[in-house]
Amino acid sequence: MMIDAPSPNHNERDLPVTMLVLHYTGMKSGAAAIERLRDPAAKVSAHYVLEEDGRIFQLVDENQRAWHAGVSFWRSITDINSASIGIEIVNGGHDFGLPAFPEVLMQALVPLCQGIIARHNIAAHNIVGHSDIAPGRKQDPGERFAWDRLAREGIGLWPTPTEPPPETNLFDDLAHIGYGLDLASETEIITAFQRRYCPQNPSGKADAQTRALAHALAQMIPSP
Repeated sequence: MMIDAPSPNHNERDLPVTMLVLHYTGMKSGAAAIERLRDPAAKVSAHYVLEEDGRIFQLVDENQRAWHAGVSFWRSITDINSASIGIEIVNGGHDFGLPAFPEVLMQALVPLCQGIIARHNIAAHNIVGHSDIAPGRKQDPGERFAWDRLAREGIGLWPTPTEPPPETNLFDDLAHIGYGLDLASETEIITAFQRRYCPQNPSGKADAQTRALAHALAQMIPSP
């Protein structure tokens, strides 16, 4: 179900849409999050809010620039708001124990994302989490979010790791994938990658599994 809930917090885009950014709300309830995203004083918004029961609220038209990304970077783009569609997924996040994402919510998220991707011809490597574009500053949608499931539905990429060559530089691979190496510390950038691709162990350490996953993923992505 799509529900109109217009937010005044938007402006004109300066870039074409090439990205989809997924967030969690990180608040006590969906209602509280929607209220904040519609509050002119808050100066934040998203195109969509997906409630735990599968209801979808549209706050900003896809043609407009919503204010969801903040200071961020991905594959040379610094004005992520201009280049992206933002979805806020209702979930208390780390401050509220990082609860599971309900099945009914995930079932509603898949077609919502697929529709956005089709309308804007968004490449799989440009489907990201807030933590990918703002490592160190943001943790969402968090390590309980099923990125692997979305990839099976054609939403994003999921690497099959092999042993990376001994000379592989992890940060060369992470930069090729899209991470901004100047935005955060090396540990924070590695942790952001791990939250998504090895969520069982977001240690921030450049272990063999992390290096193998990053190298496999980098091989799936064309040069900018």
